[in-house]
Amino acid sequence: MAEGVYESLFKSLQAYGYIGAFMIALLGSLVPFLPVPYLLPIVLMSKTLDPLLLGVLAGVGGALGKLTSYGLGRFSRRLLSEERRKKMTYLGNAIGKYGAVAVFLFALTPLPDDVIYIPVGLTGLNLAKFMIANMLGKIVLSWIVAYTGRLYFDIAELLLGKEGSLEAVVVA
Repeated sequence: MAEGVYESLFKSLQAYGYIGAFMIALLGSLVPFLPVPYLLPIVLMSKTLDPLLLGVLAGVGGALGKLTSYGLGRFSRRLLSEERRKKMTYLGNAIGKYGAVAVFLFALTPLPDDVIYIPVGLTGLNLAKFMIANMLGKIVLSWIVAYTGRLYFDIAELLLGKEGSLEAVVVA
């Protein structure tokens, strides 16, 4: 029975291919502080899809989804008093120097990165800097996940043979 569940999940993901990977990553990153595990489908999709292209599309989707966190910070800036905005300017200057690096490093991990993206938006970090750093981090993370998934499936196929079912590969 479990084999049927894995097979149907795998076939559903494969049916949407690269566009599905983009959409899964976009939707998985859209809502701040709601961690949706979009990297697991990327692992499953890496069995038959090219990990390079899969990583790029999932990374771009994940980065675009995080615009909501950045936008929330930018919008919240308007709600601050003039005094608070001046204080945020000092923080913004510090973030201006290292903000893109921080965004890249947080994007590179599967941990919740909204913790840094909202304050970065609040301080007014340039949107282009934010997106470049965010997209590069998400693409590298997605590449790591996709290539690791492909390696896992290749090793499992070697150990279990070509006749191994998807369930056996997932359990291995």
